This record gives sequence, structure tokens and C-alpha cells, in this order.
Amino acid sequence: MTAPQPLRMPEPAPRSEAVEVPPPCVRPRLTPKRALDMTLSLALLLACLPLLGLIALLIRLDSRGPILFRQQRIGLAGQPFHIVKFRTMHVLEDGADVVQAIEGDPRVTRVGGVLRVTSLDELPQLLNVLSGEMSLVGPRPHAAAHDDYYRARIPNYLYRQNMRPGITGWAQVNGARGATPQVADMQARVDLDAWYVDNASLALDLKILARTPLVVLSRRKAC
Repeated sequence: MTAPQPLRMPEPAPRSEAVEVPPPCVRPRLTPKRALDMTLSLALLLACLPLLGLIALLIRLDSRGPILFRQQRIGLAGQPFHIVKFRTMHVLEDGADVVQAIEGDPRVTRVGGVLRVTSLDELPQLLNVLSGEMSLVGPRPHAAAHDDYYRARIPNYLYRQNMRPGITGWAQVNGARGATPQVADMQARVDLDAWYVDNASLALDLKILARTPLVVLSRRKAC
């Protein structure tokens, strides 16, 4: 009679570590709006190359720091991306505390003041449009820190993320540009963005693009 074998407990399976799953990648589809974005942004980049070079030189001569400024923004479906602008300040804020620029802000450089008034600091965002992170027309993307602040105070704030963010938008050509010192100021902008999301069309985009230079020249108010 054989001796009883000792009871062996199965070894526990190794525990898998929690893996943070990144948000799904939103790939731009070739729609009429996307075709307009690609065609016009590429044409503008090529046409503005001498101007871009001149602005870069002036920034380099005016103050210390990089020529371009990258800051995390939130785009379509909550996707984070890094917006590209010409640097207009002595500081490079991109974190939990991002203070909006105001008129006479001492952080703004001499060249930066001109760029902000004329919105020429936005020209590098044509690269964001070509990459599909932005559109020529759409709700303006805000700093991630500002998104966290306003989403807790404005019920329909995230509705604007149903469209790809734009260099210009319905809110901007209807007076909702510049700083938003009060929550009511941002609410007004969000309501205009929501209207655009519900009524977006290629014809509306062309109308906004046509009105944008007139608004910049008439109001001279930094976005």
C-alpha cells in the first residue's frame, strides 16, 4: 500500500499590474471640411514662409527663450494635444496654474504684444491643422488647467469638444475673444461654441474664415 501523497495547492497566478489605457486615437477623416483644412493651411504656410521667418528672427532678437511655445490643450473628444504658437511672453506656463493674459500684462514681450494684437502668434497652429489635431474653424482650445476649472462651473462646457478645435471660430467672430475674467464671459463663449457645433457646415466655415481678418483688424484684441 503506497503512502498518501502530500496535498499540493496550485500556485496562484501572477497578478497583472494595472495598465493605464490611453484614450482612443481620433483620426481625421477626409471630409470636405478636412479637405479645406489641408488645402488652405498648406497654401497659407507656403505663402507666409517669409513672414514666419521674419517673426522668428524678431522674437530671437527681442528676448531670451524659444521661438515657439507649446502648451497642452484639450481637443476633439477630450484628446490632449500640444498647440504651437509663437512665443509672446517671458514665461512658458503649461501646468496646473496658467494665468490668462490681460491688457498691459508685464509677462508679454515687446514683439509679443504686436503678435497678440494682430493674432500673428497663431500662425504656427497651421501645423496643428495639417496634423489633424485642429481645424481652421472650430471652438478655440483652452489650456488644460482652464478646462478643469470651467468644466466644474459651466454645465455645457464639454459640449464644445464634439468638434475639432479651431484657429478661429463662431465665438471669435461674434465678439467672444480675449480674456474671460468672469465665468459669465466664458459661458457666453461656450454658448456660441455650442451653437456652432449644432450648425456646423462648410458654408458656415467659409463665412467665419472671411470674417476673421475683419474682426482682427477692427477689434485689435488678443485671443
